[in-house]
Amino acid sequence: MDASRSRQIVIAGAGIAGLTAAIAFARRGFSVQLYERAPELEEAGAGLQLSPNATRVLDSLGVLDFLRPAAVRPARIDLRGARRGKVIASVPLGADAESRWGAPYLVAHRADLQSALVARAAREHDIKLVKGARVADAALHARGATVSIERGERIDEVSCLLLVGADGVRSSVRALGRGIRADRPTGHVAWRTTIRRDSRTGEALSDLMPEDAVTAFLHPKFHLVVYPVRSGAALNLVAVTKGAEGQASGPADAATLAEAMRGTRDPLASLAKDAAPWLLWPLSEVDERIAWTGSQGVALIGDAAHAMTPFAAQGAAMAIEDAVTLADLIASRDDIPGALTAYEAIRRPRVKRVVARGRFNHFAYQARWPVSLGRNIVLKLREKSLAADFDWLYGYDARKAAAEELAKTK
Repeated sequence: MDASRSRQIVIAGAGIAGLTAAIAFARRGFSVQLYERAPELEEAGAGLQLSPNATRVLDSLGVLDFLRPAAVRPARIDLRGARRGKVIASVPLGADAESRWGAPYLVAHRADLQSALVARAAREHDIKLVKGARVADAALHARGATVSIERGERIDEVSCLLLVGADGVRSSVRALGRGIRADRPTGHVAWRTTIRRDSRTGEALSDLMPEDAVTAFLHPKFHLVVYPVRSGAALNLVAVTKGAEGQASGPADAATLAEAMRGTRDPLASLAKDAAPWLLWPLSEVDERIAWTGSQGVALIGDAAHAMTPFAAQGAAMAIEDAVTLADLIASRDDIPGALTAYEAIRRPRVKRVVARGRFNHFAYQARWPVSLGRNIVLKLREKSLAADFDWLYGYDARKAAAEELAKTK
């Protein structure tokens, strides 16, 4: 096989997973073709939490310096009852997080992270980003893959060592050769909006919660997470409620959210109206039984492999961990099938545990009486040791885990 072909990676999707993978592969000496279906990389989504297991990877790839000016380092996570707004328990972050887990806990707008990744990718001469193009088909063979790229009426063929599907919950790469959709609705929806901190609603919320915290308001019918983004100039809000069958993403009437929040104290009671407009996002998961890799030539990362609910605030972090793990394994092993097997062996148990934690969080956040009373008592009694519960999650080093897996084969 020729040298250029043996070092070429094709990535479908220029979101967080795809851009992180592009940087990780380029830094390991690969030539990367990154294809994005959208004609432009527009600001999309809302805020996200980047725990130390994610920022550790971003720092190793040189991304964190681009992100810091727009990100916020919160001092703590506060869990509050939504009816009265009283603190149930807190987890210290800020300097304590960096000392305990070796990397910062940051919150940022998704668009700011994407911009930081794009800026970092632009420093790599071996990354070519092509917009308005999608992976339409692929033929997998012993030498890698031959990928068909659709750009309008034109179809190009690109040969590569590996095709990486980073194209989200409705991944076209995942469907290649299968003709099935593995994503499935969870029955819940997320309501998202961003407001200015100095707006009337922003100031009212600031009277209820500290400016330097990630605050989760807990209620049997919903939970609401609020934190600063855009260098602290804005507040990101995401509320989760039950959803109706067939709901589509996009702008939506917040009447359902208003009904769920009825009976809480102001400003939460009027938040559905005051913080409008809201974007509705039906929450989906990907069937955990699907394969993330082929015997050779293809691998899925991020939401394409394991879209999960946001209840553990780990969707972006898992995509980032996936990306660097895959790149490190492909770069360090001579046989691609062996590297892909190692990738699934490392990532599946990790993701499974995170998904389980998210499901537990959802149960706890929206617990009804008297379970909620027991939750509050336990959280308060264990408040001083709550940080230790996150050691397995936030203290995880994806690159170290890959290196340890590689050491087993030598």
